[in-house]
Amino acid sequence: MALPCKPLCQCALGWYDPCMTTKRFVPRGAASLKVEYDGPPRDYHFLLLPKLTLLAFTSALELLRVANQVAGKELYRWFIMTEDGQPVTCSCGVTITPDSGLEDVPRHASALVCAGIEPGATSGPRATRWVARQRAFGCTVGGICTGAFTLARAGLLAGRRFTLHWENQPSFRETFLGIEPSDALFEIDRDLLTCGGGGAATDMMLDLLERDHGPALAAIVADMCLHTRTGQRATTQRPARAPAPGSHNARLVAAIDYMNNHIEDAVEMGDVAAHVGLSRRQLERHFRRYLGATPAQYYLDLRVAHAHALLNETGLSIAEIAAATGFASASQLSQRFRKRYGKPPGAYRRGWTQAPR
Repeated sequence: MALPCKPLCQCALGWYDPCMTTKRFVPRGAASLKVEYDGPPRDYHFLLLPKLTLLAFTSALELLRVANQVAGKELYRWFIMTEDGQPVTCSCGVTITPDSGLEDVPRHASALVCAGIEPGATSGPRATRWVARQRAFGCTVGGICTGAFTLARAGLLAGRRFTLHWENQPSFRETFLGIEPSDALFEIDRDLLTCGGGGAATDMMLDLLERDHGPALAAIVADMCLHTRTGQRATTQRPARAPAPGSHNARLVAAIDYMNNHIEDAVEMGDVAAHVGLSRRQLERHFRRYLGATPAQYYLDLRVAHAHALLNETGLSIAEIAAATGFASASQLSQRFRKRYGKPPGAYRRGWTQAPR
């Protein structure tokens, strides 16, 4: 449906329509909380890209519905768009019918890009131009899960604090050199909203809800969603970096972090041991005890897995991927990749390209 434009009223936030039915936005429920707010609702416009992650999208959207439900009033409204106004299919195969195609939104609204798997291929120029235009008009913009790919293409992330799902950060860094995402669950940098997807979308929306209407409403909404808040924006997406159940070995975790931060460098295990204050033999014992592998084996697996991610989500050549993962040549990468995934990188990529979608 097209967003209504008449009749309109003016308030401090801009123009809004007070006559839209509340039946869509305020469902009935048992839990309630008195919210002292009589202003206009805050609008969120979600642009859904193909293969978006349904969990991340609904984790953001449902918070708005629950807030309205417990308050018994229209604190928030939400509208769904796709690039062409046609239904979009999520990564899990569920299809969502939008309210409209791309259209400009009011200046006081928020425009959020919801993406998911294969973000390099599913974000087109129309979405990029749209989000850039909304930001130019003064809207708050954001990305859910891998929506940061579209924001980066629109030139909106340089010098800003932002994040996206940890799985897609390696390909993001290779695609947008010099633009560094954080490891936080979510980031709110003034008029820029981003989160890593999944439950992080819930945490981000709870934070925004608390800013709008206070901690009491945020607390009851979290309870309604059976969600335990992290309490801090800076909580990392992978707080349990310990690689094995019950392992809280700080030096082992530090060694793995060091390896992850030096994928391209192909560092020596002696350097890893020295960095965490262990001898090489002690490092070997830690890895064998908790992971059943040597440090060198574990590090090699990390680099091959990183190559796998770049192969799936970037257009980099095999030689470029080899360089980005610390292998001396494409043939060396191919040998290791075949051992892990059963076929060389080129054949693996062609298999994805030719597979039905």
